[in-house]
Amino acid sequence: MRVKAVVSYDGTDYSGFQRQSNAESIQAVLERALARLTGAAVRVWGSGRTDAGVHAAGQVIAFDVTWRHGLSDLQRGLNALLPEAIAVLSVAEAAADSDPRRDARARWYRYTIYNAPTRDPLHSRYSLHVPQPLEVAVMQTAAAMLVGWHDFSAFGSPPQGENAVREVLRAEWQATGAWLTFDIVANAFLFRMVRMIVGTLLRVGRGALSPEQFAGILHTRNRAAGGPAVAPRGLTLMAVYYEA
Repeated sequence: MRVKAVVSYDGTDYSGFQRQSNAESIQAVLERALARLTGAAVRVWGSGRTDAGVHAAGQVIAFDVTWRHGLSDLQRGLNALLPEAIAVLSVAEAAADSDPRRDARARWYRYTIYNAPTRDPLHSRYSLHVPQPLEVAVMQTAAAMLVGWHDFSAFGSPPQGENAVREVLRAEWQATGAWLTFDIVANAFLFRMVRMIVGTLLRVGRGALSPEQFAGILHTRNRAAGGPAVAPRGLTLMAVYYEA
């Protein structure tokens, strides 16, 4: 049967979701756990690759497995074998032709920033420390320009082919004390797109770019003018959305 599962992970010590020939990945760890649990080789595929060091609160995976027990037993067995950095949050039987990547309608990423003069070591694995003051309202003015259909070539490259057009459904900064979060929801993302966008928006927040100049970078599709990409540790794949 085909199983769909939601997985959370701390990506700090991994090369990303996708299996690598020379480094540890989330996919490889999941496949080894499934092999130990079922006694057979099992291939896992996900809703999308996350880069090295990027985390997930709601990565969606699927795999085909022969399993004679309940799905709750499958979940418990996997979590008993997985390292503490990876957890299976839920499992469900899926249609035989379901694909977590192709079937996805939108993905939600969050980037977290700790904006204070002194770093916070207790949160350094999951946020970027920015000591300089930031104008969050101006950053939001620029971020709002991302919503809609655009060619995002200035902020990344397509994983396949040359089409860099994506639809952003939401792009929003929120501030709670020293903590800033940037939430962006889109139908799909380019390679490093969120990290490049955040890096460019930080330039707006510091006063190095105006919102109008940010819009110019977006519309002229000048990759050299975007970024720089911020560190992966502040980025989390929050959820993947599908049709009901």
